[in-house]
Amino acid sequence: MIAILFTVCLVADPGTCRDHKITLLPGVTVIQCLMRAPPQIAKWSEEHPGWHVERWQCGAASREQI
Repeated sequence: MIAILFTVCLVADPGTCRDHKITLLPGVTVIQCLMRAPPQIAKWSEEHPGWHVERWQCGAASREQI
């Protein structure tokens, strides 16, 4: 399975960062993930206003670190 893997940092404390992932449906390819990621990341950002997305990528959902 493919996931959107992203690192977010606190707006108030940029040194505090965490990795998150949004697992996509089975059968989604990396190319499809790259096209779907920006709106998904924007939605996540709207729901978590205290956090800033530092970087993102598409990769295996089984990965623990970005």
